[in-house]
Amino acid sequence: MNMVISGLKKYTNNITAIVTMSDYGEAPSKSREALEILPLNDIKGSIVALSDQDILMNKLMNLNFKDYRLRDLNFGDIYLLAMSELYDNLSEAIQKSTEVLNITGRVLPVTLDAITICAELADGTTIQKKNKIAEVVSERVESINRVYISPSNCKPAPGVLEAISEAEAIIIGPGSLYTNVLPNLLVKNVAKTIKESKAIKLYISNIMTEPGQTDNYTLSDHIRAIHAHLGKGVFEYCLADTSDLIPEYVRKYNREGADIVELDSSKVTSQGIKLIKRNISCIKSGFIRHDADKVAKIIMELICNELKFKDLQNDTEYMLIESVLKSQKKYLARQSKKNNKERAIVKKASKKVANQKKKMTSKFATKYKDRVKSIQNSDTQILENRKIAEEIEKMEEKLNKKANKELDSHHKKKEKINKR
Repeated sequence: MNMVISGLKKYTNNITAIVTMSDYGEAPSKSREALEILPLNDIKGSIVALSDQDILMNKLMNLNFKDYRLRDLNFGDIYLLAMSELYDNLSEAIQKSTEVLNITGRVLPVTLDAITICAELADGTTIQKKNKIAEVVSERVESINRVYISPSNCKPAPGVLEAISEAEAIIIGPGSLYTNVLPNLLVKNVAKTIKESKAIKLYISNIMTEPGQTDNYTLSDHIRAIHAHLGKGVFEYCLADTSDLIPEYVRKYNREGADIVELDSSKVTSQGIKLIKRNISCIKSGFIRHDADKVAKIIMELICNELKFKDLQNDTEYMLIESVLKSQKKYLARQSKKNNKERAIVKKASKKVANQKKKMTSKFATKYKDRVKSIQNSDTQILENRKIAEEIEKMEEKLNKKANKELDSHHKKKEKINKR
């Protein structure tokens, strides 16, 4: 979600990030438990994504204190705790925080209740700790049948349902299907309000499967899982990646048990979903990621097309978005050329390495093939020579025996003659 936010903030400040407040059953630190602080990592992540100075904000929000009394806490935890005490309401404290920190848009916790995500496997096994789901799924070789939150009747935080109702576009995903995307949608009345909304509703597909959660899942499997939990109508569009991913990076994921999410278009559209296929991936620090700028551009184009359909081309909002889109298209065109050059360099380098290996193998084979053959021929010749030598020895022995017999016979005859 933070990837989507970081791209959209270039177009508009009218962004509301609705984030989870659950650590999904993971044990809180002693400091967090003592101060009764709810899990705030997703809140802090969204604040960072909405900041104009996201690198500096990331360092600030995740700055760990060295004092042992503040062990396992960072600036973001302390800051939000202070704001909560100031406003006596975490939801309002988060909203005021975005104003104080001069953040584009706002962040809302989906619920203020402490919730736990639970998973039920196909064999009936229930898991109540998020960090155990992948492990148990892999051990039992069982797929996830469903997920549910506990308590199941947790209420949405103030402003959440209103934000959904007033939205012009509702973006769901990308993220871990069972431990990131679905938990937000399972909070009471959230999915219902989304279904009733007239906004553009878009689901952004994951590029890679997730070991222990979505092993061997195709795109239609992801969508089917969402429909199974919430029914149809939560989204009408689905954005999926069609990039030609460099095999070297894919193999890196393969070693961890992940693979590219197969784009089974016909099965997706048969579920009533409008599929948008685009090149929306990039490589960041050696990992396959969604390209924030490309994703944001597609979302804003959808909104512009909707405004055109409503004959609102002269609307101020439309003209502003269209203006930014034009400049972003130029920027993306330059980035695309740069990325294509980088891809070409990587492919050329990979091909060069492969050819070098091939040449090295050929050189080795050429150099030592004759030598090995020569050695083999020498060995064969030695064996043959040994056989000949053995035969000569045998023949010599026979000849010697025969000569000795003849000599003995000659001596005997000579002795007889002498006696006479």
